[in-house]
Amino acid sequence: MAANIVIGIVAALHAYFMVLEMFLWTRPAGLRAFGQTLEQAQASKVLAANQGLYNGFLAAGLVWGLLAGPQGMAIKAFFLACVLVAGLYGGFTASRKILFIQALPAAIGLALLGWT
Repeated sequence: MAANIVIGIVAALHAYFMVLEMFLWTRPAGLRAFGQTLEQAQASKVLAANQGLYNGFLAAGLVWGLLAGPQGMAIKAFFLACVLVAGLYGGFTASRKILFIQALPAAIGLALLGWT
């Protein structure tokens, strides 16, 4: 149960990231979230939308795993591992905050999956 709650939170976060990156990147909420100027956001808008699409796939995969019930364990583990790797990479290459916002929740979810 605890693992599924954490997985739901991770899925919701990635759905939120998708919205920020695909639809709000050049709007005040997106500019604040990523600490960019409008000019920076305009220049990277297409790349951000692509990144947002990937975050949407991660959210969809986690929801798929949740909806699959007991048969979804491997699905949840796979998508949490993807989130963890992406979070580690982002944390070391883009911003340390990503380690706490993305990688840590995924690691907690994976740990809880192992205990269920």
